[in-house]
Amino acid sequence: MSLVKITSGSVDTYPYSVGQLRRDNSNTSFPKQIPSEMLESYGVYTVVYTDMPSIDDRTQKVEQEATPSLVAGAWTVGWTTSSKTAEETQAWDDSVALSNRGQRDNLLMQSDWTQVADAPVDATAWATYRQALRDITSHANFPNLNEADWPVKPA
Repeated sequence: MSLVKITSGSVDTYPYSVGQLRRDNSNTSFPKQIPSEMLESYGVYTVVYTDMPSIDDRTQKVEQEATPSLVAGAWTVGWTTSSKTAEETQAWDDSVALSNRGQRDNLLMQSDWTQVADAPVDATAWATYRQALRDITSHANFPNLNEADWPVKPA
């Protein structure tokens, strides 16, 4: 349970704890489990956390708010979304491209055995698949590929 200490209607201390409440009020005897009504009489409230919003990871970023705000009668910690800069989007694309190249290289390595002259497979189908893997970097969606953008391994 996360708590906030409110003084004069605004955040005094966040996060706040029951231990801090006991230290701040050392001459008061509190029960082991302090009811919310008693906490509120000392200006201490439970904090509600909202669910993180869905975003486009490539072009947006999300940050949890640093302090709670009063929303519909509850002290709530929400989220702030913003657009990524061109540099941040490029860094994302570079990272995804590196990951996709690694996946491509791994798939090529896993299918190397099919290129042996006496491999019991359809050599043409496997050669076509392997060429499609090598060409993946020229795909229209690269580097932001979907599962359907990848070539299908021959049966």
